[in-house]
Amino acid sequence: MRRPLVAGNWKMHGSRAGVEALASAVRDGLPAQPAAEVLVIPAFVHIPDVARVLDGSAVLLGAQNVADASEGARTGEVSAGMLREFGCSHALVGHSERRTLYRETDELVAARAQAALDAGLTPVVCLGETLEQRDSGKTAEVVLSQLDAVMNRVGVAGLAKSVLAYEPVWAIGTGRSASPEQAQEVHALLRGHVRGQHAAVAEELRILYGGSVKPTSADALFAMDDIDGGLVGGASLQADDFLAICQAAR
Repeated sequence: MRRPLVAGNWKMHGSRAGVEALASAVRDGLPAQPAAEVLVIPAFVHIPDVARVLDGSAVLLGAQNVADASEGARTGEVSAGMLREFGCSHALVGHSERRTLYRETDELVAARAQAALDAGLTPVVCLGETLEQRDSGKTAEVVLSQLDAVMNRVGVAGLAKSVLAYEPVWAIGTGRSASPEQAQEVHALLRGHVRGQHAAVAEELRILYGGSVKPTSADALFAMDDIDGGLVGGASLQADDFLAICQAAR
């Protein structure tokens, strides 16, 4: 039985007061033993404030990216070791916005995942295709290529300590939406690909859905066999909405 995970990616939003209030509301709104693991992912500069709010709670803390090296001449980057010092347990790598806006390659994403694992962080590896790739019938080719880049770098053993997140880029801000069945199809594809390398790892691997999860869609999405929770964007900025999504991940 894979325990669901719901992660709130706060992206480049919020003030110090705002994120402290949001973190407090999430912390206080969850039951003492939530059915799903809950992870919040603020901007780098807000991590210390959120860590103080979450100290002693069941809510996990993550970062929106992680450097591909442990130290050195990497201006603007933040290492996994630095993140660990501030209480982070997870780090996103390869988010669609990093891939599209900042041209992060599959190889760089894989290196970031390796660096996270080396320091004891859990990488949340984001995979997904664009609208053009979807309409061209290249979904499987794209997401499996992204997955293979990571597996080739970290191995099956590294993948076993990771989380995957499928982001259909074509369903985010385009006016189109992915049905639970469409999401399940890609999740099953990813799990099946891992199964070809190691059946036990495939069965334990958590694969999140990251295509604009909302309280109104969470129940249907999380009912799918291979969807193990969500990577939540906009809805995670409203505590009530995020808590409702967490409740749906049973």
